Amino acid sequence: MSSSALGSEPQHTTPPPDHPAPHHPRMALAARIALLVLLVAELMDILDQSVVLTALPAIEESTGAGPVAVQWLTTGYSLPVAVGLITGGRLGDLHGRRRVLLAGTVVFTAASLLCGLATGPGVLIGARVLQGVAVALMIPQVLATLHVTFEGQNRSKAFGLYGAVLSLANVLGPVLGGLLTEADLFGLSWRPIFLINVPVGLAVLLLGRRFIPESTAQKADRLDLTGVLLSALAIVLIVFPLTEGHLHHWPLWCFALLAAGLLALGAFLRHQRGKQDDAPLVRLSLFRGGQFAGGTAAQLVHGLLCGMFFLTWTLYLQRGLGMSPFHAALAFVLLSLGELAGATIAARSAGRFARRLPQAGTLIALAATAAYGLQADSGRADLGLAAMTAPVVLIGFGLGMVSGPLADMSLARVPHEDAGSASGLFNTAMHLGIALGTALTALVFFATTGGSSDPGLHRDAFLTVLWWVGGLLALMWALMFGLPQQAERRAD
Repeated sequence: MSSSALGSEPQHTTPPPDHPAPHHPRMALAARIALLVLLVAELMDILDQSVVLTALPAIEESTGAGPVAVQWLTTGYSLPVAVGLITGGRLGDLHGRRRVLLAGTVVFTAASLLCGLATGPGVLIGARVLQGVAVALMIPQVLATLHVTFEGQNRSKAFGLYGAVLSLANVLGPVLGGLLTEADLFGLSWRPIFLINVPVGLAVLLLGRRFIPESTAQKADRLDLTGVLLSALAIVLIVFPLTEGHLHHWPLWCFALLAAGLLALGAFLRHQRGKQDDAPLVRLSLFRGGQFAGGTAAQLVHGLLCGMFFLTWTLYLQRGLGMSPFHAALAFVLLSLGELAGATIAARSAGRFARRLPQAGTLIALAATAAYGLQADSGRADLGLAAMTAPVVLIGFGLGMVSGPLADMSLARVPHEDAGSASGLFNTAMHLGIALGTALTALVFFATTGGSSDPGLHRDAFLTVLWWVGGLLALMWALMFGLPQQAERRAD
């Protein structure tokens, strides 16, 4: 996997004590600690994307949050991440990646404390937005620091561990959320899912300052502020009406905002075309090759189906089937075990099967989704964990075979000077997809439930979501034909 914030200029890196020399077969202790801190920071960021899922019913009851507020607890986090990833990477180039990472960690830790202390949905959503802004600063620095710090076999090991963390974090989040909510520590109900970030964030700050090496681009381009503003405006104008439209029965202003969002997107692309020789935010030449364009589009669809499935699945398990947060968390454990197995197979293949491996994983997930839908439709309210084990594990197994190879092949032929822009775009596609998928639950899930807690309505709504997820899996499979058919030989 590649960095989301790699500069196109020569890198300036200040190594920590005992930092390994390039191509050194063993990783020094200080470098191991730095790697651990970076992976913990990444894990903390990604976990908070999904940790709220199994806690949503408890949050609804204690804060009085409605359907739209529930959506914004996830959209409010993922949308700032999608908007700010490329900008965050460029800020690291300009001001130092360790410095920006630690600044983002300070904001994230404070926002997590505010989430844990919130008594109403408004404050909680605002704190989640602040968390998302902080994550947009942190994630690019993790990947960029891994890229410029480790060499040779050590670099392969570091990115292999990063891939494992990335594969598991999205499904472990709901597990952690369910366990902490069910435990009701000190009578705090769902609040520990956020408060746990405070000691972890402090540890990242203390150890990161000591062990993570600082790195910058010696001649970093200046930040394209106009491009940042236009891209943010386009995303917000598109996602906001998708989230709010169903609540207001799709009035004219929703369609007006969508049209304005498309116009803002067009203005952004036109601005970027004029900036291609003057520090653009996005290098449009990256999309001339089918490999990067197809892979990034597949990544967007991947995020879209994840945003739809995980949010609605936890509501289906608890509202439709009457499971407790703990039992819902066990369902996510089944999915995570399948994903771990799929990710392990993908990692051991070392790219030998090229696009055939992620395409096979997509087809496995598609078949398992269809089987799960048939099972849920026939079993209705009597479906238990034991009965759903096989399809749920296979869904996770198929998705686990996709993430690593998709990233690897999408970025494989990107020129070195465009690595930062390409990696930032690829990561942005996933987060934007999650934000859009969460917003689209208004059309395919909440439009059916209407804010009701009726189990039958939740089951019917989830079956509709599975049809959408199946269609998106088929689309992702088709987009992967832009990836290489044969494995490429690479230097070690």
